[in-house]
Amino acid sequence: MKKKNAARFNPRPAGGFRGYPYNITRSREKRMESLYNEEDARRFVEKYAGYPEELALRVYTSRLMGGDARLVLHGGGNTSVKLKQPTIFKEMADVIFIKASGHDMACIEPDGFTSLTLGPLRKLRRIESLSDEEMINQFSINRLSAGSPNPSVETLLHAFLPHKYVDHSHADDILILTHLQDGLSLLQEVLGPMAAVLPYAKSGLPLAKLVVEQVERRPNIDAVVISNHGIFTFAEDARTAYENMISYVNRAEVFIQEQLGVRAPIERPAPCATPKEIESMRIRCAQIIRGVCARQTADGGLQRVYVDMRTSHGMAAASYDEKVETICASGVLTPDHAVRTKNRMVYVDRLSESDEALWEIIQKSVNEFRRNYQRDIDVHGQGLHLGLDTFCFDPVLFMVAGLGLFAVGRSRKQARIAADIGERTVYAKLRAMAIGTYRSMDPSHVFEMEFWGLQRVKAESVDKSPLLGQVALVTGGGGVIGCGIADRLLAAGAAVVISDIDVRRLDTVYSILAEKYDKERIDRICFDVTDYSAVEKAFEEISVRFGGMDIIVPNAGIAHVAPIENLDPEKLDQVIAVNLKGTFTLIKAAIPILKRQRTGGNIIVISSKNVFDPGAAFGAYSASKAGAHQIAKIAALELAEIGIRVNMINPDAVFGDERVCSKLWEEVGPERMKSRGLDPEGLKEYYRGRSLLKVRVMPEHVGNAVVFFASNLTPTTGATLPVDAGNPATFSR
Repeated sequence: MKKKNAARFNPRPAGGFRGYPYNITRSREKRMESLYNEEDARRFVEKYAGYPEELALRVYTSRLMGGDARLVLHGGGNTSVKLKQPTIFKEMADVIFIKASGHDMACIEPDGFTSLTLGPLRKLRRIESLSDEEMINQFSINRLSAGSPNPSVETLLHAFLPHKYVDHSHADDILILTHLQDGLSLLQEVLGPMAAVLPYAKSGLPLAKLVVEQVERRPNIDAVVISNHGIFTFAEDARTAYENMISYVNRAEVFIQEQLGVRAPIERPAPCATPKEIESMRIRCAQIIRGVCARQTADGGLQRVYVDMRTSHGMAAASYDEKVETICASGVLTPDHAVRTKNRMVYVDRLSESDEALWEIIQKSVNEFRRNYQRDIDVHGQGLHLGLDTFCFDPVLFMVAGLGLFAVGRSRKQARIAADIGERTVYAKLRAMAIGTYRSMDPSHVFEMEFWGLQRVKAESVDKSPLLGQVALVTGGGGVIGCGIADRLLAAGAAVVISDIDVRRLDTVYSILAEKYDKERIDRICFDVTDYSAVEKAFEEISVRFGGMDIIVPNAGIAHVAPIENLDPEKLDQVIAVNLKGTFTLIKAAIPILKRQRTGGNIIVISSKNVFDPGAAFGAYSASKAGAHQIAKIAALELAEIGIRVNMINPDAVFGDERVCSKLWEEVGPERMKSRGLDPEGLKEYYRGRSLLKVRVMPEHVGNAVVFFASNLTPTTGATLPVDAGNPATFSR
């Protein structure tokens, strides 16, 4: 991006912008309608023939709800069905099947529901109060299967209601109206007399009692709305309960659209910055946000995060709307979201072309967020069992003026979930503010839910793998060594992007890895390492997908066999371009990203035993690898002061298998087998027998060496680690 005289970067349109983006005033989403189909329902019953028909239909309508983000997001909401089941004594017992906590209704299966004996749960209504520990205990001792997952925190509400089917959602349009001034009376008018609209109550026994008492007073109602919490609908059959949900949410949606009117959306003026400049700024912001949000761990390491960006036309416009500061400070739509997003967003109100200044701006915003969050907890968190020793006060959502929404998470999934919730929250608040006065929820209710142990288990539990949160790029990912490196990095917890210019090979390795690991942590990209501009674009794309990079493994390489007398100068140039220049381009392009993040990083060059032990007729390969080795040593000297470690690995005789082949051995193998009178297996045995340790060098051995360096287990840079089973000619000298 070209430098301007002013350090401040302004992506806003000239003269500013007022009004709402096109997808806020009038939703682009199709109007909600019932998707229930008798033929589809029948197929679910057939598919789950081993389960009760009522449960199969419960799965079907749960998926219909879960598939619409306007109703529930990522494990939110819950559904249940009551039926009779035989006990071990062949006696029929009343049982409730309720969605397990945190399970996603969009893809739920029958085993995503936990079954509990209904009678003992209903007796809990007689209890004046119930501690969390005792409620968990009651859920545990009344499960039909001890190994089933934890049931929803709304289990008692579902159990107390007399209806066979109960559905619960956090529908956007219902929440919008409950957040308006006089919203409860307004919502009652909109929904009509067959729905009850009640004030907020904490989930668990208090809410369950509140709802069932209302239903007993008004036995004909078929829906209950809890302010700032959501809507419950119920019926004796799955279809009616589901269609009640759709009907009531539709009434709220129609009312909101009528209030917004049919105004034509205001056209957004062209921003002062070009699209390319704005995209470049978004990438820089993501990298710096990622660095600022990295946390020191107790053992002196760093806990890194991933970044998910939402930068659509509408979200960018919302980020500089006149109400954006209120949006960021006014809390979640429902306390259920707080455990994933926290109750506030950071608002970054200005940008800069200077990395140093941009870091200071974002760091200041994060520090202010932390202070405010601590103050809010001091004021509103009295009496809560907070567990602050393990609680992170860092923000999750950032609105950046002129750019859009940024979300962070310790996994890509966490970041994506937070971004989904944040995006819908912004649009919902803008709609609410367009039709009335928006009222924030009482922060004490939000903190009560955020720190509630039963709620926090919904948040994805993250393991303690050594490379958790780190992003690695492995070039030459379509080859056997690249595959082995990627496999070991994934096993150590990193997210890995593999690259190659051979799309077919790349796809093969991707498929192998995707069978073994979570696809959220695997990605692929095709680019030419010899083209610096292509490398820069690839690194930008990786930053868009993950937020930045931490581990760069230059592994792409080619070989050519010819004595110097017969060596074609063009072939020499080609080998040098890939092996030497390709290493240079990756190191050079990575430096600005690693510097912006300020979290150090590792560059691990896959060199060769030929650096120390070259072979005749292998001059192009040996010389190019020696050059790459030397450039890596220079990088180690230059980058140590900013915490970037550069180390080299010298593998030898690493063969592939029937699925992933080695390009090097495809080039040199036939000639060597011919000269020694060996078949492919005999060649492998030859190299095994030549080593001191008499073992074969496998791709995963190279990968383990990469993980060793990337884990920062020793304060090492500029080192060379042989992975060759022992070769005296390559001993350091």
